[in-house]
Amino acid sequence: MPAQPARADARRNRARILDAAAEVFNARGTEASTQDVARAAGVGIGTVFRHFPTKGDLLRAIVVRDVEELTAQIEALVTDGDPATAFFAFFTDMVARASSMRTIVRLLGESGADLQADKPLRLWRSTIEQLLAKARDAGAVRRDVGAEEVLALLLSTCQAAVSAGWDADLQQRTLGIIFDGLRIRPSP
Repeated sequence: MPAQPARADARRNRARILDAAAEVFNARGTEASTQDVARAAGVGIGTVFRHFPTKGDLLRAIVVRDVEELTAQIEALVTDGDPATAFFAFFTDMVARASSMRTIVRLLGESGADLQADKPLRLWRSTIEQLLAKARDAGAVRRDVGAEEVLALLLSTCQAAVSAGWDADLQQRTLGIIFDGLRIRPSP
């Protein structure tokens, strides 16, 4: 028997909990409790635990939701974005998002949650490959740059932004250097 779809009020509560949790954890870090999240979301603690039995489940859901939003953004860039700039816009947004979610990413790591098994991350890689291919075809990215190199650069840059808490200026300068390496150089 297939699972019943969640009621509209349950979906709204879940979304409110996730929004509140992202704010609470980013603001208060490890000091934040699920009770703080419930209070910020305007729901009872039982409602939080019905949706997310553990703090790790809640943190994982925040990141998975963000990855799903990113996947939709990448797919939109693949179909509607300017092939010469969409790849770079995506890369820039990823680093900014990672930096803004540093507390959640750190807490998630401490909880030992495994995101690799999640479908959104697998889809994410596929759409990044499509975005990269369009950028290469448009002459915006070197032909010898593949998905493996892009993912290595993207993940390491995001990790550095998370670990060091980069401000917007450092993000921009660092991305300028990375993008310079990825772009096709004019012949002398």
